[in-house]
This record gives sequence, C-alpha cells and structure tokens, in this order.
Amino acid sequence: MFNFLGQSNDMENTSKVEASNGHSRPLDIVPSTEEKMTERGQWGNKVEFILSVAGEIIGLGNVWRFPYLCYKNGGGAFFIPYLIFLFACGIPVFFLETALGQYTSEGGITCWRKICPLFEGLGYGSQVIVALLNIYYIIVLAWAVFFLFNSFTWDLPWASCNNSWNTNSCMPFQKGNSSINHNENTTSPVIEFWERRVLRISSGIDHIGSLNWDLALCLAFAWVICYFCVWKGVKSTGKVVYFTATFPYVMLLVLLIRGVTLPGASIGIHFYLYPDINRLSDPQVWMDAGTQIFFSFAICLGCLTALGSYNKYNNNCYRDCVALCFLNSGTSFVAGFAIFSILGFMSYEQNVPISEVAESGPGLAFIAYPRAVTMMPFSPLWACFFFIMIVFLGLDSQFVCVESLVTAVVDMYPSVFRRKNRRELFILAVAIVSFFLGLIMLTEGGMYVFQLFDYYAASGMCLLFVAIFQTVCIGWVYGADRFYDNIEDMIGYRPSPAIKYCWLFFTPATCFGTFAFALIKYSPLKYNNDYVYPWWADGIGWILALSSMLCIPLCMAFKLYNTPGTLREVSLKLGDNTENPNNWGEKQDTRSSSFKIIMKVFKLKKCLLEIEEQFISLSDIISLTCFVF
Repeated sequence: MFNFLGQSNDMENTSKVEASNGHSRPLDIVPSTEEKMTERGQWGNKVEFILSVAGEIIGLGNVWRFPYLCYKNGGGAFFIPYLIFLFACGIPVFFLETALGQYTSEGGITCWRKICPLFEGLGYGSQVIVALLNIYYIIVLAWAVFFLFNSFTWDLPWASCNNSWNTNSCMPFQKGNSSINHNENTTSPVIEFWERRVLRISSGIDHIGSLNWDLALCLAFAWVICYFCVWKGVKSTGKVVYFTATFPYVMLLVLLIRGVTLPGASIGIHFYLYPDINRLSDPQVWMDAGTQIFFSFAICLGCLTALGSYNKYNNNCYRDCVALCFLNSGTSFVAGFAIFSILGFMSYEQNVPISEVAESGPGLAFIAYPRAVTMMPFSPLWACFFFIMIVFLGLDSQFVCVESLVTAVVDMYPSVFRRKNRRELFILAVAIVSFFLGLIMLTEGGMYVFQLFDYYAASGMCLLFVAIFQTVCIGWVYGADRFYDNIEDMIGYRPSPAIKYCWLFFTPATCFGTFAFALIKYSPLKYNNDYVYPWWADGIGWILALSSMLCIPLCMAFKLYNTPGTLREVSLKLGDNTENPNNWGEKQDTRSSSFKIIMKVFKLKKCLLEIEEQFISLSDIISLTCFVF
C-alpha cells in the first residue's frame, strides 16, 4: 500500500501478492507488471489541509441550525452546555480522528484495521453514514441552485402572487399590516413558491408522484461540479478549497454588515443572545447542544481521518485541530448575528413577534430568508449573495464526504484502484449511483423521503453510537497513553493530558448519556409538525439508522468467530494489530527512530510474557515431578 513516506519500497513490490489472513487485509488482485501504481498523494501544503477541513466542518448547520438552537434554548445560556460538549466531546474526538488518519496514512476503514482489527466495524459504520449522506445532502444544493437561477431577475418569483403556481389564497406582503400578513386563510407567495413550484409537494410519502425535471437538472449540475472538485484527489481538492472555503466567509461578512444596518436588527440580536438560565434545567437543551457539536464538527464520519491521512507525518495536527474547532464555533456564533439581524428586520417590518418568523433548517434558507430579501432594496442582489453562500457552504461538505468514501475504498484495494484513471472512474460511478438514488427526493413526495433520511440516516444517535466505540477503542483497547506516544512521535510533544482523560472517561460517558437520553426521548418523525409518517416509513428509517450502527457489533462477532486460537491469542491478534508487521507493509521501516523503539518495546513485552508463561509451565512440571517421587 502506498504512503508518502515509503513510496520507493512500494514501487519495488507492486508485483507481489499478499494473501489475506482472514482478519488483517483483503486479498489484492495481481497487478500488471507493466502498469505502475500511482502515488497515494498528500497535501501540497498545510493551508490546503486547513481549508479542506474548514470547508467540511463549516457548512449549512452553522448558518441554519446553530442560531436557531441558541434562540430556542435560552439564548446566551445555550453557550454553557455547548461549550461543555465542545471541550468534552468535540475537540477530543475531532483530534482523535485527525491524528489517527495522519498516523496511519489510511482512510476511514483501513485505519481501524491497522490500529485494532476488532473495531474495524467503526470504519464500515462511518462509511455507511457517509454513503447515505452523499445521496441526500446534495439535494440541498439542488434546491439552492434552483433558487439561485431564479434570483437572476428584476422581480423575484417568490415576491408576488401573479404566477401560474399561486393560488387564490396567496397574499403578498404588506408592510406594517400584521392582520393581513398573518391571516389563517392566506398563504405567503414565498411558501407557495417553495411548496408548489420548487417541491411540488404531494399529500404524503405514499404519493411519490412524478419527477421534477428542473430540480433533476440542478442536481446533475451539482454532481458535475462535485466530481471535478475531487476527481484528481488531493491535487484537485487542495486547489479548489482556496476558493470554495473562503468565499462563503466573504458572503457571510457582506450579509452580516447588511443585516446589522437594517431597522429592527437589534430586536433579533436581543432574542439571539438574551440569556434565560432557567432553560438549562431542560434536558432537551443539553441534547441539542450535544447533537449540534457532532453535526457541525463532522465527527464520526471518517472525513477527518481521510483528510488527515494526506498530511505529512510530522504535521502538528494538534495545533491545527484546536484552531479549526474554535474557528468552527466562532463562525457559528457570527452567523447567528447575520441571520437574527435579518429576522429582527422581518419582525419589525411585519409588526409580529420574532417567534413567528424564526425558522430552522430548510425553512430558514428557503422560506424565511427569501421572504426577508423581498423587503429589502435591490432584493435580487441580496438573494444572489445568500444562495451563492448556501451553495458553497454545501459544496465543500459534499465533495469532502465523497472524497472520504473514495479514500476509504481505494485504501482497501490499492492495487485495484491506484491504476491509471481507475480512481477517476470509481468517483464517476459513485456520483452516478448517488445521483440516480437521489432522484426519488426530487419527486412530488421527495421532501418526505429527504426528511426521513435526515432524521434517521445521519441522526445524532448514529454519530453518538460510533463516538462511544471510537473512544473506547483508542482509550482502553489500543491505549490512550500508547496513542499519546504515537502523537508525540509525530508532533514532537505530548498534547494536553485533558484530552487523554476525555478519551478515557468524559467523552464515552457523555456520549453514552446523550445516546440513552435520545432513545428515551425518541418520537416518530413528523413533517411540519402535522404530517405523521406511516409505520412502514418509520421502519425504513430505523433500517437506515441500524445499517450503520450494526456494522460495529456484527464486525466484532465476525472477527471473533473467524479468528482461530485461544481467547488470549485471539485478543492479541485482534486487539494489537501493530505487532504484526505484515499489516503495516513497508510503512514500519519509514517511521522515525522513536517509532521503531516503541515497536521493539511492545514486541519485547510480548516475548517476556511468552517466556513467563513457559517458565511457569516448566516450574509446574518440576514441582509435580518432585511431588510424585
């Protein structure tokens, strides 16, 4: 397998075939002696890595979920549980995954195979989540592209009721007249544009209806862009992120300046930050804080492991991770000012409480904000700025998820995919399959399918479940101190011991408590709080959720069943894979001298244990012989 510390050794052994031992690595196909394997690649510089990770973790959730959660859960008081989860779970798991990728130079599956084969199911589970994300997350980009194309006009189509999709109950906005704007028998033009023009939504998930070809073309356009962002691996991704990761900040700054200068902006900012300490007694507030950390930091998806695997071995990933975590949280905080200043303006213009205009998720991006821009001068300009920001925020996260999945599979079968054009063809296959699977979400009943995926496939429960086993594996099975030794070998010093104690105690305990609370508080999915999904739809949702979570115990059972030997021998084989040099290829010889010393110490420890067992057995035999005579 290729790594950027031992490429010459690998090139000399490309014609060799290593048989599978049943638990360490799959059987590689015999490569052609004439065709050379391509290099795995690495980031051109640190900036490419920083921007790629920033583009992945800073996405739609920072803009449309975090500000609403602050408002909903006690304003400034919400930062207390948020910061607790940030330091207890967010930073430790974020650093764990990135350091693991950098240390092993492997993707999201083979990294666990090398560290601890018993927990290889962690890799499969995270990649199942990523595969499902690749299908439905890009749907948001298709919606945003559709809105963006419709913003290039003097009169926004969702600003009036004079369109073919409008009904007789449509009522355009009238400034200051709250009785007209919020009559129960009327609907706003932006809602009708969203539901009747964009979604063409049906009465339920059991009425899928026909395909919306306009959105299908937008989805194809999004996939084409995504493909060319990752088709050459880190060589193309590292260059694209210079624009895609920085441009949303420019747009966010423009919208922030515009928002805080609007009349009524202070109303929204007050509701965003005003602390209500009494809300902290509600367990749901803590649940929301925990799930927001996992969503916004993109942990337990294997994406950070894949991105970290392209780093140089001695890159200071600890410093990078801490800086990126604070950048992510800071972006969420600033985005709240941009969003709630606009919502305060809407509340002021419509003369209604801000609770009636505050939205979260797609409702904010495709209903609340489009409605707000219709009240501004030069509304098409601000609509373009907003939807360009949404497109780039989603695009970064999407193509990094694709890169994560591709990296995981390519690293499993390097002799198959690291050939000329094979990686590009595999990415094309992933894009085409995901595109066709996503078309069902662009039908008349597609929104119900989208919500089903969003609620179950990448839910907080799935991510928490993976996080529990990740920290147990590194903290207790592989060993937190041992992993700290590996990190010290990479960066030259040991990180703060607080992170180690989080891996050992705080993170698994916090994740388990939050996971248990999520199970207890579970309620079946509803759309818009009124449409109840049929029982079979919830059943499909649980299949999506369990498809990732069950990978971990099933893989453990499979490994234990198929590994021969006594219980102690099996535990050594599955729990300490670094002692088997065959599983590391030539990478072991490319590590620094301190790494080799650590490996020799572990080997010596194993030999001493075996000698001790033999000595004890010999002593027993001598004692028994003396007793008999």
